[in-house]
Amino acid sequence: MKRILLPAGGAILATGLLAAGLATTAQADDTIANADLAKTQAQAEETVEFWTKSNNAALKGAVAFNPDALEVSKTSMGGGYSSDTKAGLTAPIGEEKKSTAKVQNVNLPKTIGKVFFEGRDSKLYWCSGTSIQSQYRNLVATAGHCVYDVVSNQEVVSRWVFVPGYYQGKTPWGLYVGKQAFTHYDFEVYEDYDRDYAFVTVYDALGGTLKEPKKVTRAEWKSYDGEKLEKKATEVSWKEYKAGKLNPETSEYYDRIDPKDPEGAGPNYPGAELVKDEVTRTEYLAAKTGKGQGRKYGAPEVEQVTYNEALAYIVGQGWEAAKPEVPATPTTPAVPAVPEKPAVPNAEFPGTVKLDRHGNSTITHFYVQQWQKPGSAKKFVRYDYYIVVSGLKSAGRLGDNVGGQGVAWNQPSGKYVRTFGYPQGSHPDGNKPYTGVTPKWCYGKTAHKALQVPARKVEEQQSFKCAVTSGYDGAPWLYKYSNAKRLGYVNGVTSLIADTDKNGRYDTITTPYFDGEAAAIYKAASVSWSGKLVK
Repeated sequence: MKRILLPAGGAILATGLLAAGLATTAQADDTIANADLAKTQAQAEETVEFWTKSNNAALKGAVAFNPDALEVSKTSMGGGYSSDTKAGLTAPIGEEKKSTAKVQNVNLPKTIGKVFFEGRDSKLYWCSGTSIQSQYRNLVATAGHCVYDVVSNQEVVSRWVFVPGYYQGKTPWGLYVGKQAFTHYDFEVYEDYDRDYAFVTVYDALGGTLKEPKKVTRAEWKSYDGEKLEKKATEVSWKEYKAGKLNPETSEYYDRIDPKDPEGAGPNYPGAELVKDEVTRTEYLAAKTGKGQGRKYGAPEVEQVTYNEALAYIVGQGWEAAKPEVPATPTTPAVPAVPEKPAVPNAEFPGTVKLDRHGNSTITHFYVQQWQKPGSAKKFVRYDYYIVVSGLKSAGRLGDNVGGQGVAWNQPSGKYVRTFGYPQGSHPDGNKPYTGVTPKWCYGKTAHKALQVPARKVEEQQSFKCAVTSGYDGAPWLYKYSNAKRLGYVNGVTSLIADTDKNGRYDTITTPYFDGEAAAIYKAASVSWSGKLVK
């Protein structure tokens, strides 16, 4: 088990940076460290909105993470690997349907994808990663430097998400917001690349819309402290206005909009409107007899209604309507007829009502008309009230949607592995053979001797030949990969990419050796529940 000791001054500096930055917690064994990525639903929803707005523009604009700090200038081979515990395996989850094809094409696993994040330089980057086995099917494996920004004193990156199967802005199996990153204390504090791995818990995939209107009552709208829309006015007919205004439960939602300064016009005025106003019978008769101040009367309109509708209309307007005589019965006296007249002289009553329990109830409406300039007509409106709420819905757990690779540790060197990732960057000589659009793979045996890179404190990384470029960082190394099942065991993640023969082309990739300490960190992450953003 490798540990790093710093002079007292260095240790104090590292501790100071840690306390000032991430609220990171080291466990009692001084090995496991964790940091929050998106701790609350609000942070997670903001992250989703950031990456997906404008048709996933931010996802499309990200580039492969390739800081100068990861340039490998000098490497050497030497020593071996020291297993600190017994070898171990955890089985994959979500076994995919076996392929029946008898060809040697490599079947890409659904579990692999891109890790997107915002660096401390405010630029958008991506690495590679994979879904792995965990108790709550919510875990991603990637490189430690794809979680902690190695350019800025090991601060945690922002807006971290995982997108399995990412392709040109598409998220075929969802977008998963990172909640918590588990890493080795030595990588986080001392930048020891022999511990350059991370296990990140993610929330369920989120589907639906980030924001959508929700219709509420007027009282709920007025008392709501969050984002809300202006009340929406919808023009309605007089009949709907009348019915809504007379109903105590809906009366506050209806209103009549009268022009402030209606201007009369002749019928030939451009765009003139023939305004038809319902008035009282008294006003109607005044217009009919020439006392209506220039307004002309229209023909009365008789509306056939039910007895209850007519009664409600009368009660709502405060009128005493004409009622038929009710004959006497053996148990009740006769009720005399009520003549049609207003209860209050000159009351505003647009019409007269007759009630008849036999289905002959009617309301007579009276109108006057006048030509007016455009826009001066009276309108009846209904107001609707909306608040803004999240329309996001859970689209399932990561492991349920794409499965999860197993994990292996303390395995012998010299074994075949298959790696999958998204290279994009250029070689040292400027050649750029990869676009990062589709995943690439490498296959080969890991070296028996450990790779050493003094500049990155690397003393015991594994390596094998693979001519990829940046963007492959975090790509899983799958031990015992089954091409038929598309599943295997993650026995490493791409850490460094090196040009070992100095010909201007990268030829080697490396991974930290997954030992018992890596297993301990993985196990701590694998039993951590990320919770649900959408209940």
